Amino acid sequence: MISAREAEVLALLGEHLSNAEIAARLFISVRTVESHVSSLLRKLEVPDRRALSRHAAERAPAEQARPAPALPAPLTSFIGRARERGELAEAVRAHRLVAAVGPGGVGKTRLALAVAADVAAEFADGVWFIDLVSVTDPERVGAAVAAAAGVGEQPGLGIDDALLAALADRQALLVLDNCEQVRDGVAPFLERLLTSCPRVRVLATSRARLMVPFERIFPVPPLSRAGGDESEAVALFMDRAAAVGWPPGPAVSEGVVSICERLDGMALAIELAAARWSTLGLDGLADGLADQLRILTGGARADDRHRSVRAVLDWSHDLLEPRDQALLHRVAVFVAPFTAAAAAEVAGFAPLDPGAVADGLGRLAEQSLLTVVPSASGTRYQALETIRQYGTERLADAREPDTVRSRHLDWCLAGATALGDASGADWRARFDALADDLRAALTWAADQPRRRADAHRLALSLAELAFTRNLLGEAQERYEQAARLADDATGAVALRHAAAVAGCRRLGDDMFRLHRAAADAARRAGDGVGAGRDLAAAATVAYRFSTSFTRMPPVDEVTAMVAEARELSGGAPAAEADVALAEAAVLADAFGAIQGDLDHTADTARETVGRAEHAVALARRAGDPVAESAALDALSGAQSWAGESFATAAAARRRIDILASAPPTPASTHELMDALAMAAGTTVGVGELPEARQWGRRLADHPLLAEAGHHATAWLLVADAFAGHADDVRTRSVRFLDAWEQSGRQQSLSLGAAAASVAMIHGLRGDHDARAAWLAIVDRADTAAEHRLGYGAVFDATVLLHRGDAEAALERLAPEPDQVWKWVCWIWLHWYVALRAEAAVLAGHPDARDRIDAARTVVVGNPVATAQVDRAEALLDGDLPRQLAAAAAFDAAGCPYQSARTLLLAGGEHAAAGAAALAELGLAPAAVR
Repeated sequence: MISAREAEVLALLGEHLSNAEIAARLFISVRTVESHVSSLLRKLEVPDRRALSRHAAERAPAEQARPAPALPAPLTSFIGRARERGELAEAVRAHRLVAAVGPGGVGKTRLALAVAADVAAEFADGVWFIDLVSVTDPERVGAAVAAAAGVGEQPGLGIDDALLAALADRQALLVLDNCEQVRDGVAPFLERLLTSCPRVRVLATSRARLMVPFERIFPVPPLSRAGGDESEAVALFMDRAAAVGWPPGPAVSEGVVSICERLDGMALAIELAAARWSTLGLDGLADGLADQLRILTGGARADDRHRSVRAVLDWSHDLLEPRDQALLHRVAVFVAPFTAAAAAEVAGFAPLDPGAVADGLGRLAEQSLLTVVPSASGTRYQALETIRQYGTERLADAREPDTVRSRHLDWCLAGATALGDASGADWRARFDALADDLRAALTWAADQPRRRADAHRLALSLAELAFTRNLLGEAQERYEQAARLADDATGAVALRHAAAVAGCRRLGDDMFRLHRAAADAARRAGDGVGAGRDLAAAATVAYRFSTSFTRMPPVDEVTAMVAEARELSGGAPAAEADVALAEAAVLADAFGAIQGDLDHTADTARETVGRAEHAVALARRAGDPVAESAALDALSGAQSWAGESFATAAAARRRIDILASAPPTPASTHELMDALAMAAGTTVGVGELPEARQWGRRLADHPLLAEAGHHATAWLLVADAFAGHADDVRTRSVRFLDAWEQSGRQQSLSLGAAAASVAMIHGLRGDHDARAAWLAIVDRADTAAEHRLGYGAVFDATVLLHRGDAEAALERLAPEPDQVWKWVCWIWLHWYVALRAEAAVLAGHPDARDRIDAARTVVVGNPVATAQVDRAEALLDGDLPRQLAAAAAFDAAGCPYQSARTLLLAGGEHAAAGAAALAELGLAPAAVR
């Protein structure tokens, strides 16, 4: 029986939502969703996520629930606007982009929310509300939308591209509120969104048109004042006045009508006036309006639309004491909710007493000019955006914006420093509470020549904090911004950090570009050694991370960079190490051109091993653990070409030990992620499956890969598949597929191998449709068909042998290892030769004994492959005790699948135990000869 929560997850699976989208919809974590999906797979006895979706559709085709719209719950009732509500809903149904345009305070947001709720059932994949109030950078509009939609960053993609990939086939409505302040960012973002996502519609609110050709304008008028005391404006006033504890009676209705008329039906103005009803009464309100209301005339079109709101805010402002006016102006610099202590630091200077700021905030809250925001860390205050912008303008009138913004910048710098030194469970919440103010302060400071150094410092701090918060796209952006704000020497350092963050994002082109930019900056600063190191790093990246490039740089360009780096190194140990690594990387790339010439391959492998060992020694001598890890990566690659599988795995594991002493910089983090992946993969290659699963789990748990389940789980899937842990593979494959699809279906050898391992498990389960579906994913997830001569042959042959089709397996493994050396030497060699020997025995091939002998010399030391060769020989000789000994060896090596299959092949009384063990693993009975 499935639980209520599982039923909710199942219903959303039926709507084809990703795990991230389900998590956002149900306000639970992605991992909790994964757990529910795994439980549903087991309880409903279905093979995969697609089958769950089909089951959900069949279970309740007529009543299948639409996702609840992700709209903020209104705290007050929605009054009036029946005509506009219906017309705007029809406009949303008819047009891709509808902009509800009108002056501030007219009620655009409430109308948009009401309409979104009305049409929510017509959008199968959901409705999301995105408030752009806190977005001060036009480039971050997409990030705000992604956050609301539950879309995270993906390696190899910027946040905008990840969002477009996630929404590409969704039928959804986005409600973008307060677009006017970042109009330059909203317009191009919406053009990309609506072009890439044909089933998405957008309802925007703005004080001014977005000025794009595909925009449908819906003017939002003031509240209707026709009908006297039955008008919409009066109904709103009466409702809000009643909320403050003193409902107006019938005797004052005529006076209320008059007030609403004089406020031009502006919703915000009416609500502010109603909030003052209990303290001023009708006569006080009437007097205040008579003396204070000023109607703005002339000016730009935007000003025309702000007339009534400005008048009401002027009136409310002028009712304040001068000290409270000054406080309102000054706290307008805060973008996010702020504490009284923060306000005292920023606004507490003459004529204000810092000790009196808290009392002043209370008075402003009473006047409805500030909102009280309770939080776990205490009371915070926030101005509504219209009021905040009004306060900012009055701050300029008071001729003190630079003073206040400078104090705000200093407060942000101190806050960023404190946050950088902090830790704890609440760190993430503290960053989120501060981040928007840091961004706003940086935007201002970057344009102030006298605060340029502080702007650089804040950009650097924000980059480091964003990296810790796993906002990799912003971290890279801020490091690059810090470089622009610094001198060349300091800028080069920031660019190197940016390149490392790009590496964590699997953006090879950016890594290459940024290392070259760092070299240019270092050269301008007179640092030839640093420039040489950067050129060497760029050259290394071009070959070491070639699968993360969208366009590989020309070979002659990279070769020239290595030569220049050698000239600039000047004999400095660190530079010499970097150049040696680059030369080894360039030489290693030559292997691709010499496939088939084995003597030349062996010679080049030995030369590359020597170059890489030299680079390792130089890096160790220079005391650079990141460089040493990179050199060890080159060494492990060269050793794999030389057929030294155990040395390859050992070098990969050494990287992790070395990096343990490195500080947690972007460069060391990127290196560690790569080292964990290589350790997991190469350990699979030597049959150490428990250790491979250990490294794979550590990689999967890395916080930077929380949204990149395809890269995080790739090698763990392979290790679990070889072991035969079918349930684990099926569960993790859901996360893998979700993340891969959201990433835009990236390509790499490891992703192809992971998908092939899932296909193998479905083959061992006898689910031919699921296997075919995953093989189709392999075709899209790998970068080159030739790679399938390695892992493809291994996984296919395993399935064929399980089905008892030894002849087909023998054909799949027909090439001699040296004919496919390029594709089997890294991880798949031991598996390839062991399977090849077994297939020869089971197919009765005349060279079976020779293949066993050849395989044994290759796999010695690999517990799984050795047991497989031993089993093949025992089958050839009819030696039952040796077969049973092989089964025990498989168990000891953490490979229960092959142990169960061995018992089945042994026949007799052992076959039943083997069949039961396979069933326990969730696999179909294996066929025997």
